[in-house]
Order: sequence, then structure tokens, then C-alpha cells
Amino acid sequence: MPLIHTPAELSAWLRLSLEPNVGPATACQLLRAFGLPQDIYDQSATALARQLPHELARQLAAAPSADTAALIERTLLWASEPGHTVLTLADPAYPQALLTIADPPVLLYVTGDVACLNRPALAVVGARNATAGGAENAQAFARHLAAHGWCVVSGLALGIDAAAHQGALDAGPRGAGTVAVLGTGIDRVYPAANRELAHRIAASGALISEFALGVGAQAHHFPCRNRLVAGLARGVLVVEAARQSGSLITARLAAESGREVFAIPGSIHSPLARGCHQLIRQGAKLVETAQDITDELGVPVPPAEQDAALQLSDTPRIALAPHLAALLDALGYDPVHPDALAERTGLPMHHLQAQLTELELAGLIARGDGGVFQRLGGA
Repeated sequence: MPLIHTPAELSAWLRLSLEPNVGPATACQLLRAFGLPQDIYDQSATALARQLPHELARQLAAAPSADTAALIERTLLWASEPGHTVLTLADPAYPQALLTIADPPVLLYVTGDVACLNRPALAVVGARNATAGGAENAQAFARHLAAHGWCVVSGLALGIDAAAHQGALDAGPRGAGTVAVLGTGIDRVYPAANRELAHRIAASGALISEFALGVGAQAHHFPCRNRLVAGLARGVLVVEAARQSGSLITARLAAESGREVFAIPGSIHSPLARGCHQLIRQGAKLVETAQDITDELGVPVPPAEQDAALQLSDTPRIALAPHLAALLDALGYDPVHPDALAERTGLPMHHLQAQLTELELAGLIARGDGGVFQRLGGA
């Protein structure tokens, strides 16, 4: 259970987290020097100046600005509503995994089940512009992991993140749930397309943020979010990533904090596989099934349900007419343009397009950017 702070105590914690030019590292330095936030604000500017630049010491010794005071009052009102929690570093319910990173947030805003934050967790991250196959893999891996006791952590972005959250939710009420780390204030959902997903996560898992209420999406917030995604988890699985993907930042932060890094390999022709291949060359563990991860890290609790292995070659194949099965074989596992398929098969384009449509309607292939087609896991 979260610690119940008095309004004055929580106000001091909130003010410390909102102070301009006082980040998590400086806040922790002050807490070590003076004790709790209310003790910090009892200090004179002279005493504070032993730890801080003089201008910043004077700022903390003075009364909070009107804007800060108003935001504190607004946050206290928000925290009084059901399902809303503000966790501080002094709170026993604060995620213990975050205490092992260099700059844990002074406090976290939480919507949903606080207990999720201290479950054994694995992060699943990847490209926003994911391929259909990549999203399917993320969803299937996350479902398996959640069903086998691992809380799935991700960043609520489009693509792989959203698929991972969805997969964890698919494990049902007996699964370990999912945590979405936001790069905005807890009262904002970004991107807006994931609003419904965010509500579902809050109902059976948790949304968390270190940013104040009302804070919108800003580019420099997402590396901060990524450090929390990595910090909450015992390992990070990268499903798809380009060479410059933010997912590689998450993987690097995880490795620097002693977490395991896993990556799913892909086609040598796919730009979204190059980041994963780079991680594998740097020492990440190559995984083909979710069982590879649970074999490495173990199963925290008895599995809620037994999923079939997720390796494509082990997936039962749907019975197909011979001409469609032949086209699927010609497609292979890399994205292919219809022009290339026409050359491989010798089919007239109008026949080829008709057969591709049949396979797409059957859920066996998906159309990607540039008009290419790629087979999916059930094919």
C-alpha cells in the first residue's frame, strides 16, 4: 500500500519535483543532505548554498511562485480522486527497481494499480512505424510473457509499444499486466490515437509519469521516459528498430544498468531489422520465441496459461488451395513487391493481385509501405 502523506508533506514533495533547475540528481543530493523535502524547505539560503549555487539556494529558501503553488493545489486535488496516486521516493510502494538507476524520479504520478510497479517486469519496445509482422511478434511475445508472470513495460507509442501493451492485456486477468510509461503529464495521452488503449491499461495495469500535470509531449521528454522503461524492467526486448531508433537508447540504458537485452532478428533487407542486428552484434541475446526469454530469465510465477511456441515454423499452417499455397511459398518471409512476385511466379498481374487479395483477406499476409506484401506469423 502507498504511504499516506499529509497534505503539507506531499506539497513539499511536489514542490521539490517542480523546482526549476532542480532535476532528479540534484533533488536526491538535497534529500541526502537535509532529509525529507519539508526539512529542505526549512533551511536558510546560506545552508542551502553549501549544496547549491547561490541563486538556486535563494530560490528554494523563498516561497514557491504563484504558478507552482497553483499546480501543487491542482495535483493534490487530482491525487484525491480514486485510482490516482503520487508515489514519492520515501514511499514503500515506490518501484524498487528504479532505486537502482542513477537518477530515480523524486516522485511518480500513477493512474491504475500501484502493485504492478513492483512486479517482475520486462520491457518490450521497438519502431513506431512497425511492420505488420513486427507488431504481430510484439503482441504475441508480450501475451506469452504476461501469461508467464512478467509485467510488460513499454512507452505507449504507436507501433511496437502499442502492440506490446495489447498483447499483455490479451493475457487476461490472470496475466501479470502492463505498465505504460508516459512522456507527458499523467493527465495527457500521447499519441491521441492510443487514448482508448491507455484507458484499458489504467483499468487493469498502470500508467505512470514523472512529469507534472498538464505537461505536453516534447522531444526531450522521451529519452527521460526511456530511462524509466529500462529501469523498471529486468530486461528489454527490442522487436524492430532502425539504426537511429529511440529503442536503441532504451536498450543502451538497460545494458548500462545491468539489465538483459534481447533482440529479434529480421530480414537483412529490412531497415527495421538493422537496429536489432546492431544490438545482437554488440552482445544482445538473439531470440526467436518468447520461450527463449523465459528460459534465460526464468518464470517468476506459475504461468496463468500455456501459450504455443511463437516460432513461425512451429505455427500450424492454415489449409490453402494449392495455387495460394504456391504463391505463399514464392512470397517467402521478406517483404516483396508485386512486380518481383510476378517475375518469380510467372503469373499475369491481374491474377497475382487477385490471389494476393485472397491471402490478405485470410490474414496470412499484410500490405506494407510502398505496396510490398509480407507474410504473417500464421502463414
